[in-house]
Amino acid sequence: MREIVVRLHRWIGLATAAFLFVAGLTGAIIAFNHELDEWLNPELFHASSPGAPIAPLTLAARVEAAEPRLRVTYIPLEREPGHALVLGVAGRLDPKTQLPYELGYNEVFLDPVTGARLGEREWGVCCFSRKQAIPFIYSIHYTLHLPGLWGVWVMGAIALAWAVDCFAGFYLTLPARRRARAEDGVQRASFWRRWRPAWGVKFGANRARVNFDLHRAGGLWFWAVLFALAVSAVSLNLHFEVFRPMLSLVTPLTPSPFDPAEVARRTIAPEPGVPYETILSTGKAEAARRGWPEPGDVFFSPETGVYGVGFGDHHAAGLGAPYLFFDSATGRVMSEHVPGKGTAGDVVLQTMFPLHSGQIIGLPGRIAICLTGIAVAMLSVTGVVIWAKKRKGRRALAARAGRDARAARVVHETPLVVAKPAARATQRRASQTSAAGTD
Repeated sequence: MREIVVRLHRWIGLATAAFLFVAGLTGAIIAFNHELDEWLNPELFHASSPGAPIAPLTLAARVEAAEPRLRVTYIPLEREPGHALVLGVAGRLDPKTQLPYELGYNEVFLDPVTGARLGEREWGVCCFSRKQAIPFIYSIHYTLHLPGLWGVWVMGAIALAWAVDCFAGFYLTLPARRRARAEDGVQRASFWRRWRPAWGVKFGANRARVNFDLHRAGGLWFWAVLFALAVSAVSLNLHFEVFRPMLSLVTPLTPSPFDPAEVARRTIAPEPGVPYETILSTGKAEAARRGWPEPGDVFFSPETGVYGVGFGDHHAAGLGAPYLFFDSATGRVMSEHVPGKGTAGDVVLQTMFPLHSGQIIGLPGRIAICLTGIAVAMLSVTGVVIWAKKRKGRRALAARAGRDARAARVVHETPLVVAKPAARATQRRASQTSAAGTD
């Protein structure tokens, strides 16, 4: 059994090492993506004009009026002093081609007091200019910046293999003998004494031993967080393809308005039937009835025909803010997302992004995710080093075995070669002795 697990851990580790190295380092960076993005691009995010801010819906309407080819798809409703208003935008459908207009950007930065346009950018495009660096790193983290859905699926598959490998790696840290046997206290103590070294690093040992200890102990100390990251990554990248169907086998789930099967059953008009103002008015009334806070943001998804209104601060610690989802054609409430409520499966789904980002416990969680990202990169490198060293050792053993086998053949064959001349010499001496006796 152990040999099978060793091989499984080896090949999954080698197949995923490069991907996890990249995901670990980029994940460590984007744990603080908002702060880093603002630090790198103060001209986009900072606005200090004095005066009362203009209503966000008014600013959004001005942007659409100034550029008829675009539609505002995201509007933050919370106003942060000294900060720009960042709108999400997308191209409307070109009536000639029935394809969205190419705008060259999907974010617009506005001064909330004057309405002046501070800039725009295409979120996630290549590469490392100040304006694009953090969004590009974010894109690399979960899609490798591959086109379409390919990157999302590849990283989802890597996460799925990683989740399996977490158990394989943990199993291999356990003592090889009497792994599951502990009938009495003496055996239990013996088990823990034999397992305890796996949790430490002998920094005074040679480099190979330190590398091995870092790999084994790092995997143990971070195991719970590593497994949580792997599972949540599967949920985020393969949500409707893998995670949601598997979860539905063990617990009921509330239907999602973004489920591709649900979207396919709806008729989605190229333009919404109701404006933002109507959606927001209905949302405020529904929130008052439920005892929710004021709306914090509102968005429109052209691909699914869904409006969403969030209530409260969606960056706050915990499971996030509650949301109401509306049919863009009629303005009716389709469903609600209430953190901590719903079926057991709903609550599991609600924890995935807050868990993956560390937001679930606020700043300490984000720091933990940053450190775990560095640990993932370290485990990827040390694992490859262990494999390379063992591979070199296996080749050396194979070469030595080959040399020993050749030497054994020489020793075995040499007497046969020498025996023939010796036999001839003996025969000659016997013939000579016989001839002399005759004479």
